[in-house]
Amino acid sequence: MSPLPEIFFDIARNPIFAVGLPIGLGAASGFITGQTSRSNWFTTMSPPPGNPPKEVFGPVWTVLYGLMGYASHLTVRSFDAAITPQATAQADQALTLYYAQLGLNLLWTPLFFGAKQKEIALGNILALTGTVLAMTVKMHGLNTPFSTTWFLAPYCAWLGYASYLNAGYVFLNRDRKY
Repeated sequence: MSPLPEIFFDIARNPIFAVGLPIGLGAASGFITGQTSRSNWFTTMSPPPGNPPKEVFGPVWTVLYGLMGYASHLTVRSFDAAITPQATAQADQALTLYYAQLGLNLLWTPLFFGAKQKEIALGNILALTGTVLAMTVKMHGLNTPFSTTWFLAPYCAWLGYASYLNAGYVFLNRDRKY
């Protein structure tokens, strides 16, 4: 029996909902970013080298949310088609990791921008990256029509870069009083 309620499977079974859920939740979370990224708190911090313009983040995250959502759809298709208990368990674990990482992902923006807790946000993004890597490995072994790894590799790469940016903001602004 899965630890996830059936509604989570139903969302992922429909490709429109599977892709739309993370994009919609990400857009809602991004609203906080838009407000705070223009604030004195953020604009006066020293950015790390290689920090892109803020206009890059919205389109990149929209694509990444769509890709991860479609990977969840492929995962639940594998779950539904599984013929062994091991295959069912692997798909179930992958989908559980998917929703866990989605929660961690959506928590980062309120931590960093809303609560202005760069250090706690760094811990969050490191936990998120580990969860996404575990999810990617779990999904890679599934029997799907397309390898979910192709959908998740850009997300893994971006999280590495985002972790660097978060760590850079912590390090470069560690002595700053707010």
